[in-house]
Amino acid sequence: MWNRADLKAKGKEAFKRNYWLSVLVALILSVITGISSSSSSSGASNGASQATGNGNSLQAALEQMGGVEAFALVAVILGILATLALLFIVLDILVFNPLQVGCKNFFLKNSDANADLNTLGAGFKPRWGNVVVTTLLRDIFLALWFCLFIIPGIVKCYSYRLVPYILAENPDMKPTEVITLSRQMMNGQKMNAFILDLSFIGWVLLECITCGIAGVFYVRPYINATDAELYKAIKAGYAQQGNTVA
Repeated sequence: MWNRADLKAKGKEAFKRNYWLSVLVALILSVITGISSSSSSSGASNGASQATGNGNSLQAALEQMGGVEAFALVAVILGILATLALLFIVLDILVFNPLQVGCKNFFLKNSDANADLNTLGAGFKPRWGNVVVTTLLRDIFLALWFCLFIIPGIVKCYSYRLVPYILAENPDMKPTEVITLSRQMMNGQKMNAFILDLSFIGWVLLECITCGIAGVFYVRPYINATDAELYKAIKAGYAQQGNTVA
């Protein structure tokens, strides 16, 4: 059974040994995993503020237009927003998800020796298509679980937590096999992993207090390096039970 203190000590040692590259990769990973929620929330807040501040002028402008002109304007705006949303979804599926696998691979390799940026290519070669399909399938499953209810969605996030690491080490494994293996490896580990995440709450608060500065230069690389150590520990325990990770 793995120990939280040991994992965090190993993670801290690994990222400090290769500090600046760890900071860079953690920053990339934070951007690609947070860009969706950030863009949607900012879009909603901007839309609300503009509707509040410019509501009267917009209403007056629409009143001066004919019905056809007003409908055409709304249709154009909705079309632009839909195109941007579609573009983001395509980028997320084809670029951001494989890059996430590459970032996880960096921290996994960096656990044993100083990794370089070439490790980020793990999500793109040699089986980019397989990585795309697997991570897309994972995201669809998670979306369906979150549609069911928030708690099952969170539980499944932990079930599928190891998918990027498994893909980094086994790019030829079938998508359903990767997801099933992650679920099996996380059986009995989800609560311990959740407690491990909670143990970083003080660092996350420091990140908030410093407006993200501490997150960029310490907290995020520390957390990601520890997460890679978690995968290694769970994998070792899984193997000791007589199982194999292809």
